[in-house]
Amino acid sequence: MQVLIVHHDPEVSEPLVQLVKDYTTHDCALVADEAAALAWAGTQDDCRVLLTELEAPGIDGLKLGGLLGEIFPGLQTLFLPAYPASARRIAITKTKVFPEPIDGERLLAALKTAAVAPAGAPDLFQAIDVLQMCCLGSRSGAVQIVKHPQSGVVFLRQGRIVHAESEMMHGADALRKIAGWEGIEFAYDAAMKATETITAPWDEAVASSSAEGNKERDGRKLNWDEPHTPFAEPAKSKKHGFFGTFRKS
Repeated sequence: MQVLIVHHDPEVSEPLVQLVKDYTTHDCALVADEAAALAWAGTQDDCRVLLTELEAPGIDGLKLGGLLGEIFPGLQTLFLPAYPASARRIAITKTKVFPEPIDGERLLAALKTAAVAPAGAPDLFQAIDVLQMCCLGSRSGAVQIVKHPQSGVVFLRQGRIVHAESEMMHGADALRKIAGWEGIEFAYDAAMKATETITAPWDEAVASSSAEGNKERDGRKLNWDEPHTPFAEPAKSKKHGFFGTFRKS
């Protein structure tokens, strides 16, 4: 399996390459920015995993994931955000987001999961993983979340969740529906805005939300680490390169 690491700092990227070489049999390539990643992609027949910084000089991980997903169908993406691991508010066992200090065991587990994904499988996430990443990354705009055949949109303002929409639901009700979805694809658009309907801090808004039919609240703490199957059969409406701006269906 071919792994591409995109990271601007050799002090972080070189140990990551060594980790992959020491503990897996995968081929591992390293580039320092988005332009170099696209140039590398032009010389390759296949790539199964992209491990990229979320945001750094010359790197927009969301944009890059979309571009490389168009070139390599079935590409699985893992993110390296700039915020520290201590900033996380919600622990997720099968995460695809690895802030520093990077948990090597979990990263290797994510690579193992990607390695057994069916050829051409969609790049699936947990909604809570994506929302936490965007909030802690201080993103503004909107995240479109698709769990076929359902979809929703969560609007952000400097890392705060300010509004959500799903089918006929709006505001907190929509967030309750979206937040616990697993096996989702997502797209990000920095230009989209919405009127504020959710005022609670993002972690309170998300942690108090339950997904219809998936999560139950009975006075116990919500368990966001429930086992799930990250790779199902590819959806019929599969879209590649889903990390770019929103696309018309």
